[in-house]
Amino acid sequence: MASTPRSSGSSARAARPGYRCTECGWTTSKWVGRCGECQEWGSVTETAAASSGPKTTVSAPTRGYAKPIGEIDVDAAQATPTGISEFDRVLGGGIVPGAVVLLAGEPGVGKSTLLLDVAATAARGGRRVLYITGEESAGQVRLRAERIGALAPRLLLAAETDLGLVLGQIEATEPDMLIVDSVQTIASAQVDGSPGGVSQVREVAAALIAVAKERNMPVILVGHVTKDGSVAGPRTLEHLVDVVCQFEGDRHSRLRMVRAVKNRYGPTDEVGCFELTEDGITGLVDPSGLFLSHINLAVPGTCITVTLEGRRPLALEIQSLVVATSLANPRRTTAGIDSSRLAMILAVVHRHINVQLHNQDVYVSTIGGARVTEPAADLAIALAALSAVADKPVPVGTIAIGEIGLAGEIRSVTGISRRLSEAARLGFTRAIVPMGTDAKAPSGLTLLPVANVREALDKSQPAVRLPTRIDA
Repeated sequence: MASTPRSSGSSARAARPGYRCTECGWTTSKWVGRCGECQEWGSVTETAAASSGPKTTVSAPTRGYAKPIGEIDVDAAQATPTGISEFDRVLGGGIVPGAVVLLAGEPGVGKSTLLLDVAATAARGGRRVLYITGEESAGQVRLRAERIGALAPRLLLAAETDLGLVLGQIEATEPDMLIVDSVQTIASAQVDGSPGGVSQVREVAAALIAVAKERNMPVILVGHVTKDGSVAGPRTLEHLVDVVCQFEGDRHSRLRMVRAVKNRYGPTDEVGCFELTEDGITGLVDPSGLFLSHINLAVPGTCITVTLEGRRPLALEIQSLVVATSLANPRRTTAGIDSSRLAMILAVVHRHINVQLHNQDVYVSTIGGARVTEPAADLAIALAALSAVADKPVPVGTIAIGEIGLAGEIRSVTGISRRLSEAARLGFTRAIVPMGTDAKAPSGLTLLPVANVREALDKSQPAVRLPTRIDA
């Protein structure tokens, strides 16, 4: 009996459809409403089934064949300064040709003002800059440019929301730099969905990145943020671009900070400081003055510390107010400081110095709208609160640096040398630091090492005797 040939399973079995998460790339064989990896709802879509047989053909590279790494030309990859020194600091010296930068921030923080200033500065330097606005009319941007002094002949402005028209503007003007404000307002007619959707943002970003790499043209994209402060849109947007910058700042404060979250061409520990005024935005080479109000005055309830924003040391004033209350649960109110951190510091003070604040409201705030996130400011917060309790100021010219542990000990912090150098530059003469600090004292600055909170209190206020109980 002749045997019947059997067909292979791969050819007989029909290709089954697959499903993929548009946010994180997780795949599954059947559709689900929620991604099993990133837990995002409605992000799982059907992907086209892969057909059998080879698809890719061998072709010659358009940019030449591979060569030894030592023979690669690096001149084309050198960063070009934008003319805004604080922005260049964050980017790592300037913007690289062909790089795609994503600048994200809350509405009204000053993103458009900063980029309009960057565009005007680059245009005055001889580069042709195309500014695409999708959120405002061209007339509104023209009025802002006139107000901040950003009018330049080589700065081109267009109001477009269609990706095809944006690409047409690029073909017609051939700019040396492109700014799109914002990427969530541009839509492609080839993709379904409203502007700002996952598929639209991915398509628009991919098209602009392809144009940037093809023309060796730097592109700056403005991005929106969600309620929790993260970049809006698909997570792949942050992976596609070369640099992701976060624009931070309080609306009621003049201070604005730009920090790099991702940077393929430079460090991510640099911070640019800006001051937003009615006449525009300007870089702050020495922003410590915004955070100090009583540097030469002895005021109870204040203490100065030096924090690190990236690699930049900033002198910061901590203010505290302690008042009696009749409430069963006293208030612990903070501004610019983590409230849970304050509660921990007050618990350590209560346990190891025996200062009871169970019937006192405690208010702690920073100056200038700054935010303290590192534990190096713990000692200054504690001394400011104790100074308010005793109504005795910390001596003029004194700073406090150190982290407070639950056992009452003062722990060392990173970057102590840079902090002390900044304090000496600003004219401080005494620094309360953790015991065992191996940094050398700069000229004119005396170090006062302390091992615990009690020693820190004695060296900051030697003539003060705090009450062990405060009655309302």
